[in-house]
Amino acid sequence: MNIDNPRKIAFEQLKESLNPEKWKKNSQFISEIKKDLLKHPINNHPIIKLLNKGVFNHAEMQKIHLEYRHAIVKIFTDALLMTQFQTKQLEPRFPAGIKMIPRFLITLNILDEFGFSPGFDSNEYYQGNPNYAHYPLFEKLLDHYKLTDNDRNNYKPSDISNKLKSFLEATYDDYLLLAALLATAEIEVMLFSPPLMQNTKELDIDTTQGYYYFHGSSEEADTDAYDDDHEDDLWNILIHAIEPKDYQYVKSHCLEYCDLWVSFWDYQLGKHS
Repeated sequence: MNIDNPRKIAFEQLKESLNPEKWKKNSQFISEIKKDLLKHPINNHPIIKLLNKGVFNHAEMQKIHLEYRHAIVKIFTDALLMTQFQTKQLEPRFPAGIKMIPRFLITLNILDEFGFSPGFDSNEYYQGNPNYAHYPLFEKLLDHYKLTDNDRNNYKPSDISNKLKSFLEATYDDYLLLAALLATAEIEVMLFSPPLMQNTKELDIDTTQGYYYFHGSSEEADTDAYDDDHEDDLWNILIHAIEPKDYQYVKSHCLEYCDLWVSFWDYQLGKHS
């Protein structure tokens, strides 16, 4: 049995389990969503240039990271695991066992998030360390920002940070929306992680390892990031599951989520000015 290139194998099996005309139609719709997301104002938010110039001071970047932590970082793996669980919603529509294909693809994201690495250890077993899980790495980044446990526990998030968190959490029982918003979130991560990393560098905080080393596009030479692969996985499981009656419903939520991210970064920029 072939076990090489697991992502490609899973994608082919996912595609084979759906009527070709449905796959084509759904693919066209997802392409439209992706085009709309690329045209969204979030892609040209003025804070991106400012972060790349390193204009935010240490205290401002502390606040930005605490806000970001609350809005998405703390709950990201919760949302991934809920997506994996909610593949059970496919069962009435597909043959038994089909839900394991999207679960397989989501697992590739989860393995990265949880601190596993491709390859075998000295015992011919999986490589990995929970200390390399992305959420703990973010907490270590906050250590470098000199933020204590009290700072984190007593921080009062902004209204917009709460709204972003609640917007994603509200989809935990909806497989389609959850997959779509996580794919959108991956775009946000690829868009904002490099400038956040750049401003962090300007504050003499090491970014050659840790959280920012693992976030961004796989095309970036100075990171070990695969967010674009994870984004594609999520879009593909959505292509597999979506029905025409859900098109506008899913699209409007993706755009609304981006609108909230614009407000989030507006707030961070307003605190600077």
